[in-house]
Amino acid sequence: MSNTFSIRDYHPEDFDAVTVLWRISREKSLPEFQLAKGHFFYEDQDYFRNHVLKENKLWVVEMDHCPVAFMAMMDEFIDQLYVHPDYQNRGIGKALLDWARQLSPEHVWLYTLQINLNARAFYEKNGFIAENFGISPPPESEPDVEYHWRKQNSSSLKNYETNLP
Repeated sequence: MSNTFSIRDYHPEDFDAVTVLWRISREKSLPEFQLAKGHFFYEDQDYFRNHVLKENKLWVVEMDHCPVAFMAMMDEFIDQLYVHPDYQNRGIGKALLDWARQLSPEHVWLYTLQINLNARAFYEKNGFIAENFGISPPPESEPDVEYHWRKQNSSSLKNYETNLP
């Protein structure tokens, strides 16, 4: 298996593979939360089809001709960013954030659930700042965190790092 990957536009034929990796990623990262919510896979697929696809532009990360991650974005807002658990810690999530920053070079923002500590650490490591804490809209309706990355955040971090003794 190769470690090289590419980011490309989402295609309709990606639907099954992407919705499966979306579900698996959520089940592995927050198993108790997913179990408590009790959504069937067909409900996930309906939500993905009727909301995620209709409201966003999607990109897929492909390795060995197989989707392993995706990002859904509308303007400067990242609505969804998921990497299959078997492909995490390979730079794929960071590559998607870099892609988002190329698309929206001044500002990118997103939400994640407060209980998703791994996601929160990932975004903070990549220059995102938690700005608001609230409750997510349905279907989750759970405590969430609103994160922002701004170009000035990134440049001030670089200046700070370069001025260290």
